[in-house]
Amino acid sequence: MKIFSFNQYDLRCFLLLIGMVYSGVPGFSQVKKIKDVIVYSDTAFYAAFPSVVKLEDGELMVAFRRAPNRIIFGEKGNNHVDHNSYLVSVKSKDGETWTKTPQLLYAHAFGGSQDPCLLRLKDGTLLCTSYGWQQVREGGLQNLKQPYFEAGGYIFLGGYVVRSVDDGKTWQGPYYPPHIDPEIYYNAYGQKAPAYNRGALYEAKDGRILWIIAAHDSSEKTSNYLLTSRDKGLTWEYISEVAKDAKISFNEASVYETPKGDIVGFLRTESFKDQAVIARSTDGGKTFSWESMGFQGHPLTATRLPDNRVLLVYGYRHKPFGIRARILNAECTDWKTSKEFILRDDGGNTDIGYPWPVVLPDNRVLVVYYFNKDNGNRHIAGTIIEIQP
Repeated sequence: MKIFSFNQYDLRCFLLLIGMVYSGVPGFSQVKKIKDVIVYSDTAFYAAFPSVVKLEDGELMVAFRRAPNRIIFGEKGNNHVDHNSYLVSVKSKDGETWTKTPQLLYAHAFGGSQDPCLLRLKDGTLLCTSYGWQQVREGGLQNLKQPYFEAGGYIFLGGYVVRSVDDGKTWQGPYYPPHIDPEIYYNAYGQKAPAYNRGALYEAKDGRILWIIAAHDSSEKTSNYLLTSRDKGLTWEYISEVAKDAKISFNEASVYETPKGDIVGFLRTESFKDQAVIARSTDGGKTFSWESMGFQGHPLTATRLPDNRVLLVYGYRHKPFGIRARILNAECTDWKTSKEFILRDDGGNTDIGYPWPVVLPDNRVLVVYYFNKDNGNRHIAGTIIEIQP
């Protein structure tokens, strides 16, 4: 029997060959964590639900929802609805050092605002979607048009959009998306609630703005639907149903278009064991099919990497609480075999997450999210990672 032996040169060549082979295998690339950063923290405020964009000059803008920390008033805790919640923003040139005093992005005239979701269009226009809640006193509740959606003593207002054409220095709006027929609720004004959702929008190759919204199709659950805009977010058109089920609730969702042109949605679910769901359309959004991705996480946000792969990030609201990520191939078809990377596992409880990534120079990515440690102050944090090819 002939025995093969390797000298050092042979071994180096062999390892190089193996590296070249596996560098092209989806999911083999590694995520190297560089550091965690604090984006914004103030014990007087409850800060949550961030999104991030890169501005014209490369500066980063993080928008988030800020409300008073009700504990300082002697209350037992904070809620995700508050009539004093506003949309604010901070900036950074490097992703590590951030402006300390937030700028007001938008304060709705009739209620607290939630979950600012930023999108920067190719022409530089900034869009920010949000939705609101209004506290209606006891004397007015009996006069509200039925049915209405109530949470924590607040009545749902529905969604809205604000826009900026000067890199976030000033904002115009609000512009209200249409009510869609599946939505059963009226808002606090007695109007059919305009469309809303939390999640990343996407500017498609054909110029359309894609937005997967949620609607209460019953009092027990929500389903997801696709809206598009051809005028940079001023008006919206209903296109199709994205995901609907008799028992499963689909809600917070991000949308992405692959190089091939598939429209892919990453959906949060309820009554489905927190399973992440992927929905896909191969006909421009006219029809979708959906299936479980086989792992837990919510909500999810995707961004395109320089080599066309996709970084998918999501909160993990099970022990150990934290933030997780996966790298998918360009068409987002290998999620069944993609490796899961743990970015944080030191969260204080389930009140964390909502991660949002932005690509930095030198193969790095900043992932922002809201966080707490040991059930302490809710703040905006981030993790800088390096994507190793």
